[in-house]
Amino acid sequence: MSVFALDALDLAALLCSRVCHDVISPVGAIVNGLEVLEDEKDAEMRAFATELIKKSAKTASARLQFCRLAFGAAGSAGASIDTGDAEQVARNLIADDRTVVEWNVPRVLMPKNKVKLVLNLCLIAAAAIPRGGQLTVTIEGGEAATSISLHSKGPNMRLAHSVPALLAGTPENETVDAHGIQAFYTGLVARTVGMSIEVRSDAEGIVLSAKAEAAEETPAEEAAA
Repeated sequence: MSVFALDALDLAALLCSRVCHDVISPVGAIVNGLEVLEDEKDAEMRAFATELIKKSAKTASARLQFCRLAFGAAGSAGASIDTGDAEQVARNLIADDRTVVEWNVPRVLMPKNKVKLVLNLCLIAAAAIPRGGQLTVTIEGGEAATSISLHSKGPNMRLAHSVPALLAGTPENETVDAHGIQAFYTGLVARTVGMSIEVRSDAEGIVLSAKAEAAEETPAEEAAA
């Protein structure tokens, strides 16, 4: 089955919808908190509103910083990104009192599209454990990142049935909506950097792995073999 091609304008529009979806909730909470501060005289309610504003502002900032690296340009063409920065935005977004992130990644400068791939796989892996658990990120191959693996484990773990097909670029009915665009985009980034994604799921957890695709042998190489 051939890979589905999404129109560039539709891709941009759907990704913008995804980013807006991620930030609208905390921003809305900030607005609500400010309205309470304007109208409420009770000290306890004002303290609650202040805490809500602080927490929501932190959440909105974490989501925007993550989206900047996962979806944005994040530098000029050909730029590399420090994996330490990627770890920080991933932890700020995902790690909490329910979810532990284990980051087995060397501190190197990595091509930005491979960092985008890692972060987008993090989103999918985190969504697979909605009640929390452990998310382990492992990268082998140093700066080249020839192997990327994310292992999710937790109660009620599940991967949306549409994700494997979206990652492969073969969505059902050859359509992609705002709910599926992030997984589709992840597969697009993987193919851009010459990697293929495999999904495995069993009682031990859900594994998303991306590996460099083997280069096709030339006739001379085949003859030498």
